[in-house]
Amino acid sequence: MPVSPYLLPILMLLASNVFMTFAWYGHLKYKSSALALVVMVSWGIAFFEYWLAVPANRWGSEVYSAAQLKTMQEVITLVVFAGFSIFYLKEPLGWNHAVGFAFIAAGAFFIFHKWS
Repeated sequence: MPVSPYLLPILMLLASNVFMTFAWYGHLKYKSSALALVVMVSWGIAFFEYWLAVPANRWGSEVYSAAQLKTMQEVITLVVFAGFSIFYLKEPLGWNHAVGFAFIAAGAFFIFHKWS
């Protein structure tokens, strides 16, 4: 059964963000590793992120505007990063993070809301 053209870009952006979050922040657990090595490994991880994000945006543009795709990307990034921060980096998020995320979610509401 084919995936909905509305759902497919969201799933692909979610998966791409998992790769990108590891590429950008995964090395923080390995601060003793050489920076050049970390950059190369991160670049390799990001390669897979691009294989998901670029088609997600291409196909997603058939049903979403560019502004909607970018907004989805940012919200998904925050959700993935929040989980990554808590479960991988073991850095808890506080109430101030929740408030900031709520403001971003409110912004997303306005991007997706059709004003007549």
